[in-house]
Amino acid sequence: MQELHVFEYAVIRVVPRVEREEFLNVGVVLYCAKHKFLRIRYYLDNERFQIFGNTVDLDEIAAYLQAFETICQGGKQGGAIGVLAIPDRFRWLTAIRSTVLQTSRVHLGLCANPDNKLDDLFDQLVLI
Repeated sequence: MQELHVFEYAVIRVVPRVEREEFLNVGVVLYCAKHKFLRIRYYLDNERFQIFGNTVDLDEIAAYLQAFETICQGGKQGGAIGVLAIPDRFRWLTAIRSTVLQTSRVHLGLCANPDNKLDDLFDQLVLI
């Protein structure tokens, strides 16, 4: 049996009009300390965003999500946040914010393979 390790994740949401508190799940960010793993998976479906009318600029959202991905990868290309330690980058990405791109509360779990778990969560929480 494979050894299980603690992981943390948050769902990434697009909230076109913050005052209405309506959102669509577009991605998942997952952190596993044991595997030094911090990755994001996301998908923007133009058809799903039509429920909000023309209030969503998908190019802008895609740029924000790309910034999240760059921070996950780490390094100087991620700016001041990108050079932080992996746990600090995860905490920064999942900090509470009142913007168009938000994350859920952080959730915990156990997994043997964080890549597989990220795929599973993405399928369950975004592609439903």
